[in-house]
Amino acid sequence: MADDASVRYRNAVLYDENGKKHVGDVLLHRDGAWSSSNGDEDVQHDLDGSGRLITRSLQNWHTHLAMQLNARDFSDGYPLHRWLNEAIFPTEARLNPEYVRVGAQAAAAEMIRTGSSFAADMYFYPAVTGKVLSDAGLRGLVGGPVSDAALPSHPDAASALDELDSILKNQKTDDKIQYAIATHSVYLCSEETLRRASELAEKRNARLHIHVSETRKEIADCHAKSGLYPVEYLDSLDFFKPGTVCAHASWVKKNEIRTLAEHNVTAVHCPSSNMKIACGGTMSLPAYNEAGVDVRIGTDGAASSGSGLDMLAEARLAALVQRHDHWDATLLPASEVFSMASKGSSDWAVWNLDDVRMRPVGRSGNRHLANLIFNGAECLDMWVDGQAVRIDGQTRTIDEAAAWKELDQAVETYYQGVE
Repeated sequence: MADDASVRYRNAVLYDENGKKHVGDVLLHRDGAWSSSNGDEDVQHDLDGSGRLITRSLQNWHTHLAMQLNARDFSDGYPLHRWLNEAIFPTEARLNPEYVRVGAQAAAAEMIRTGSSFAADMYFYPAVTGKVLSDAGLRGLVGGPVSDAALPSHPDAASALDELDSILKNQKTDDKIQYAIATHSVYLCSEETLRRASELAEKRNARLHIHVSETRKEIADCHAKSGLYPVEYLDSLDFFKPGTVCAHASWVKKNEIRTLAEHNVTAVHCPSSNMKIACGGTMSLPAYNEAGVDVRIGTDGAASSGSGLDMLAEARLAALVQRHDHWDATLLPASEVFSMASKGSSDWAVWNLDDVRMRPVGRSGNRHLANLIFNGAECLDMWVDGQAVRIDGQTRTIDEAAAWKELDQAVETYYQGVE
């Protein structure tokens, strides 16, 4: 019988949660911990770690996974509200559970290939996405959309909330897939809907997930209607619960940032999406850090970001845009932005040190994280909850070729008649 160490890597480089480097033989334990290896432990896998860099896996805190179906140039060049109303909403009206399954499966395969073990998702038919992620051996916070506009999956917000109530009632706290209540935004959810969602979150001890202050138009419209800016408006409704996920949170005032901190909100920096759709601004990280807000990184949907689900690429852009916007080259060095992109992970990604992008290692061998963030690298292995979902560059839990083929076939029918 093997002990609690699921795998040994011999002669590897490992960076822990604090960005400290360790070299030698290491054990990756089933519970997510690690330790040095004496070489005589009984393990499930004994692997050559030379040429491998071990880090915590990446976490994607705002996604629309099944929008792999929408990753097409037909929506390129549209501002957000035109992009939503003319491109995304009309095509999403033809969504069904099978399309979501195919899109989510392709997304899960891309997550594994690029070193992400967790996604905070927001998309229709959440139970379908949850099963896809579970079957792939991944973790997720799967948000079911709630909106006063008609949804492909529900005729109204009330029925969407009823479904989420049923899902949340049956989930266990230690499930790798957790569910959330994904109220779309202040402009697609009425005061009553926002209040009901918040009450359900409190009743089921669940998390909320919402787009907040993504564009100037959103905040201007909210202020014109209520006399308050979006965070202020949500706070006036007692909307926020601890752990609420606020995606984008770009156009906010300092008092709103302090409000997010007071409610223990998780704010998500989505630079590629903000830039592609020309929102005119991205999250101001120094102000969030000063207020003590928990900030993570997310790629948003494949159609809106243009970066797919590659969290290394998103982390690189997060660092660059913060330096650019604040005229400060000291912001988000590689170790800090990697910590931001992997914060809370108990899983492991193993990268190819022989990838040309990881060279040179530097005179003191200290450029691993800088190379990884700013150049990228191939993810060779990934361990989630002690299980191998990818080994030696081969994903074990998803047939990648079949997933790509299904995606191509689904897109052909999904877009029939769309110019």
